[in-house]
Parts: sequence; C-alpha cells; structure tokens
Amino acid sequence: MQPEITKTENKKIILSGIQASGDLTIGHYAGAIRNWVELQQDYDCYFMVADMHAITSRQIPADLRRRSLDVVAMYAACGINTEKSALFIQSHVTEHAQLAWILNCFTGFGEAQRMTQFKDKSQQHSDNINVGLFSYPVLMAADILLYQADLVPVGDDQKQHIELTRNLAERFNHLYSPTFTVPEPFIAKEGARIMSLQEPWKKMSKSDPNANSCIFLHDEDALIMNKIKRAVTDSGTDIVFDIENRPGVSNLVTLYHVATGKSIKDIEAEFAGLGYEPFKEAVGKAMVELISPIRNTFNDLRSHPDEISALLKSGAQKASKQAFKTLRKVYKKIGFVEPIR
Repeated sequence: MQPEITKTENKKIILSGIQASGDLTIGHYAGAIRNWVELQQDYDCYFMVADMHAITSRQIPADLRRRSLDVVAMYAACGINTEKSALFIQSHVTEHAQLAWILNCFTGFGEAQRMTQFKDKSQQHSDNINVGLFSYPVLMAADILLYQADLVPVGDDQKQHIELTRNLAERFNHLYSPTFTVPEPFIAKEGARIMSLQEPWKKMSKSDPNANSCIFLHDEDALIMNKIKRAVTDSGTDIVFDIENRPGVSNLVTLYHVATGKSIKDIEAEFAGLGYEPFKEAVGKAMVELISPIRNTFNDLRSHPDEISALLKSGAQKASKQAFKTLRKVYKKIGFVEPIR
C-alpha cells in the first residue's frame, strides 16, 4: 500500500512550492521555507519542486535536473520533515498535467489573458511567448486543487492566481457537484522581505546576474562574509531601519533579524553609534551561523543520491495517492472512463 497524508478533522491542508529555475537564496528561506517548517506542526503539508512551471522559460536540461535535486535537498536541509510532509517533484506526479488540461477547458481565454504575470513575463521573454506561459496559472490551479488544499501561502504577485483557482473550483463545483475544496490564500506571520545586496530597492532574486547581490543557501562562510562586507549601504553611519530612506542598511538589519531573531528595535539599540563596519561584521557572522549547518546538511544529502531517490519516491507516492483520488472524481463527473491504477 502506498503511504499517504491523511487529512484529519483538526488539520487543514497546505500546498506550496518553488520553481527549479535557480539556486535558493536567503530570501527563499526567510520569506517561505522557514515558515513551511513551522507549518508542518499544525497542517498537512505538500511541498513541491515546480519543475513543470520552470520550463515556461528556456532551461538547460542538465541544469534543470541538477537544480531540481538541489531544491529537494535544500528543502530537507532547511527542516522539511519527510515523515510529516510530502516532498516531491511536480513532474513526478502525472496528475498535475492531466488535471491542468481539464481545467484549461473550463478557463475562459479572456480570463487567462487578464493575468498580469503573463503580461509581465511576455515582456521579459518576448522571444519565447509560449502557450505554457499563458496557461501557467491553470497549471498552478491544478497543483492546488489536486490536493484539496485549504490554504496556499502566497505573495502579492500570486494573489491573482489564487483568485483564478477559486473561480475554477467554484465553477466546476457548480456545474457538476462539490468536487474541489475552494482554497484561501494563506498569509503567514510577517515574513522577512530580503532585498538585493547591491540594489537594495529591488527584491533579492536567484536569477540576478550579479552573484554579489544574493546570499545563496549553499554559499561558503568566507563568501557570505565577503558579500555582506560589499553590500551597498546608504549615506550616514547610524544603524536605523527606514526602508524608504535607508534601504541598504534596512536590508542588513532585516538579515540580522532573520539570523538572530532579535527585534528591529533591539538591533538598532545594539549598534547605536557603532557605524557600518562592526555592524556588517556582526551581520556576516550571524548569516554564517544560520547558513553553515543548512549548507553542510545539504552537501551531505547531495553526496548520497540514493537517499534523495528514496526521499523522492516516498514523496511522490504520498502526493500521487491524494492526487489520484481527486482526479478519479473529476474523470467520473465530466464523463471520462474511470482510470485504472
């Protein structure tokens, strides 16, 4: 019998994931993964590596394969417990593609065309405006609805996609009968928004061509210290949190807060009158203390491919068990012959 995550009366289901389109940064940890680790205690969680979403832009196959395994290992290194949660690669669960096609047939062209992310991505990748990019939000809806997710952790840029998911679930439920849980966006406790170290008015991005703008979760200690020392600050030398007027130092204060758990006020008081040099030294050391054990666990996992394969097999089985149950209901209601498993 395949293992599964059983939905209980007391626990709601959460689904989330990150694209395998780049190496994970401290921004991913601070804004998402550390919250996921805590959510495992109170929710039934499905965490995926979104490799199918990643190919809406051109990928080098070997790099995509390597990054997908890196993200799996990094999830585990950061504290995703595979005994409690399903950790899997999206393309390993075929029901994602199957339900996405069905939902495409329930999505209006104008409805999909209004998605602002499609407009933005089309401008960024004008040489590759493909149908997958257009129907990306429908695949995202399939990801969510397959697992009857109650809650979906999202940022501001994804709220429109959640609305589409809700509309599709309600439309299908109305046309047939209750089939899908209508999900709600999940706003976690205040997550840290980490900005570029070189352009602190921009969000830190794993795809930034300037490697000094990001702290990656696999960075070595000396490299982390060097990146923090070279981080852009602002005029003046006082350590204050003022995002609008002092974005550079505010970003470093946020990093120190993430690494130490100290409040913003306590950080300002700790470094009052000390200037940037000792502050950057402290931020660098705090980042090293946070990232070093994550990186070491990650490197150990990546050196044992059999462990990752076993982890992925178990995760795909857990996810597929729930996904197939949902897809079987959908097939029956729309008139498809019930699939045999």
